[in-house]
Amino acid sequence: MLINRLPFSGRPFIQTSLMFAFLAIASLPFADLTIYPSEPWQELLRIFHGLLTPHWYDWPTLGEALLYTLAFAFAAVAISVLTGLLLATLFKHRSIRLFCSSIRAVHELFWGLIFMQVFGLSALTGVLAIAVPYTGIFAKVFAEILEQQSPLPAQTIAKKSGFSHWFYTLFAQALPQLTTYIRYRFECALRSSTILGFIGLPTLGFYFETAFKQGQYSEAACLLWAFYALIASLRFWLHWKLVPIYCIAAIFLLPESAPVNSQYFWQFICHDIWPRALQEGRWLDALIWYNQQITETLIPATAYTLLLSLIALVLTALFVLLLYPLASRILIGRAYMLGHSLLLFFRSTPELVLAFVFLLLFGPSALPAILALALHNSGLIAYLIARESEHVKLRIDAPKGFNLYSYELTPRLYPRIMALLLYRWEVIIRESAILGLLGVTTLGFYVDSAFEEIRYDKALLLVVCAAVLNIAVDSVARKIRQHCQLQEPLPSSSE
Repeated sequence: MLINRLPFSGRPFIQTSLMFAFLAIASLPFADLTIYPSEPWQELLRIFHGLLTPHWYDWPTLGEALLYTLAFAFAAVAISVLTGLLLATLFKHRSIRLFCSSIRAVHELFWGLIFMQVFGLSALTGVLAIAVPYTGIFAKVFAEILEQQSPLPAQTIAKKSGFSHWFYTLFAQALPQLTTYIRYRFECALRSSTILGFIGLPTLGFYFETAFKQGQYSEAACLLWAFYALIASLRFWLHWKLVPIYCIAAIFLLPESAPVNSQYFWQFICHDIWPRALQEGRWLDALIWYNQQITETLIPATAYTLLLSLIALVLTALFVLLLYPLASRILIGRAYMLGHSLLLFFRSTPELVLAFVFLLLFGPSALPAILALALHNSGLIAYLIARESEHVKLRIDAPKGFNLYSYELTPRLYPRIMALLLYRWEVIIRESAILGLLGVTTLGFYVDSAFEEIRYDKALLLVVCAAVLNIAVDSVARKIRQHCQLQEPLPSSSE
C-alpha cells in the first residue's frame, strides 16, 4: 500500500530493495552461519595488544617487502593503463567488450594461481596477475569516461587529423577523470599486490599471513600499520611528474626470476588444463567427466557463492546506512574525522585480513566471509555517500539531528547508494569467491583445492565458471539500474 502512495519514480527503488532483502532473507537458511563455541577473548586481547605494540624483527626485510609491494603495483598499473586505453578506443566492438569482461571477471588471486603454474613464483607472475584483470577494468572504465565527454570540441578539428583529433578532443577533456581513476586504481593495486603474498610472492601479505598464523600479532600489526601508512601517504609522494621514474624504478626493484621455459607454457596450455579423456579423443568419457564436475561441484559452488553475495550485499547496504552519518560533517560536525578514519580502516584492510579476525570470533563458517565483505565494501560506499552528503543543498527550515538523517539526507541519497551497491555487486561476487581460500565452500575453495591437487583441468573449469558468474551478475545489475533509471556511478569514485 505504501508503494502506491509514492510517486512513480520512487516505486522501483522500494521494489528493488524489497526484492534483494527478500532474496537475502530466503538465502539465510541455506548459508552456514553457525557460530561455533569458542573462547576468543584471550586471542583477541593478544591481537589488540599487538596492534598497540607493533614490532618487526628485521627492518631490511620489511623495507624489501614494501618495495616489492610497490614495484608489483607500479609495473602492473603501467601495463594495464596502456593496454586498457588502447582497448577502450575499440570498446564499441562486441568482441572487445566480451574479452574485457572475461579477463576482469577473474580475480587477480586466481590469475596468480594460474600464472604460477607456468612461470613459478616469479616477478612475471605477480605483474601479470594484477595487469590482466586491471586491463579489463581500465578498458571498461576508460570507455565510459570517454563516452561522457562533450562532442563539441571534436567539431572544431578536421576528422582527417586522426590521432590528433582524438587526443586533443576526447582525451584532453577526459584526462582529469582518467588520472583520478588511475590514482584510485593504483591504491587498489597496492591491496592486490599485498594479497598476492598469500600465494607466496614476497610482498607484505606473505609476511603478514605467516606472522598472523603463528600468533605473532605484534609483527603482523607492524606490517598492517606499514600498509596503512603506505595508503595514507599517497597524496604526499604520488605525483604525476614522478610516476615515470617510479615505473622505471619498479622494473629494477622487482624480485629476480628464474628463466622461463616456453615448453612449460605450451604444456600447460595444450595439455594440463584439459581432461585426459578429451585429449585422447574419448568424447563420451569427457562428457561424463564434465557432467560430473558440473553437477557435483560447479552448480553447488556457484549457487553458494551467489547466495553469500546476496546476503553480503544487503548487509553492506545496512552498514552503509549506519556508517555514513559518522563521516558526514553536516550530521556530526567536527567529529566527522573519526568516522573518516574508521571508514579508511574498513576500505583499506583487505577482506582476507578482516575474515581472519572474524574466524577467531565466530569459527569456520560463512559468517566471517560475509562480515568481511560487508565491512570492506560499506567502508568505501559510506565514505563516498558521506562526502556527497556535504554537498546536498538543504532548505532553510531543514530538520536537525536524526530527523535530518532520516527524512532529508537519506531519501535524497538513497538512489546514489543503490547505484553504488549494484555497481559493487560484481566486486562482492569476485571477493566472495576468493574468500573460499579460508575454507568457505564457494568457487574459490574448489579452485584452491584443484590447484593443490594439481587438477588443472578442474581448476580451469571452475575459473571459467567464476568468470561467467561475474559477467552474468554485472549484466543483471546493469539491467536493474536501467529499470530504476539510475545513473551509472562515476568510475573514479565507485570502482
